[in-house]
Amino acid sequence: MPGMYRKGEYDLAGCIVGVVDRANMIDGQKIKPGDIVLGLPSNGLHTNGYSLARKILFDQLKFKPTSRVPGLKRSLGEELLRVHRNYQPLLAGLPPGTIRGLAHITGGGLIDNLPRVLPKNCDAVIETRTWRIPAIFQFLQDKGKVDREEMYQVFNMGIGMVAIVAAKDAGKVARRLKAKQIGLITKGSGKTRLVFQA
Repeated sequence: MPGMYRKGEYDLAGCIVGVVDRANMIDGQKIKPGDIVLGLPSNGLHTNGYSLARKILFDQLKFKPTSRVPGLKRSLGEELLRVHRNYQPLLAGLPPGTIRGLAHITGGGLIDNLPRVLPKNCDAVIETRTWRIPAIFQFLQDKGKVDREEMYQVFNMGIGMVAIVAAKDAGKVARRLKAKQIGLITKGSGKTRLVFQA
């Protein structure tokens, strides 16, 4: 991570490892055309895209962590240090078999993360107008003059987790997860297709 560590510094990271019965695995194999794509909101950058964000905010714009940015309720530093949302408690409350596919929207955004769970004969068509893009991402795109497609490949753009469910379950699952319907599974070749407002 360029610019993050000085000489002699290091990072200590932890991880969680779990097990699941093979019969209960959510591996995307049950996804089919007509399924609904639900988006669970993020609360910020979620630890991804910081190299580009730092370049724009601190190198180009010369902001400081204490700077105030139009549209943000907190300082820039506080916005960038928001704690990554944990979706597990919400997801664990759903009946087994309800979710056909899950994608954690990390580095690579919707464009790279969602295809990892899609069958090779399905695409996820995402309607970007279905949720409000958080102000921090709009600011980064405008001030950094970042191409729209690159934004959706670097940042989560306000969607931290995607759940794919059968159409008949979409309404009740969306309510339980506090999620929005953001797209549809169609026949395809295992890709994410973003649809932007005209």
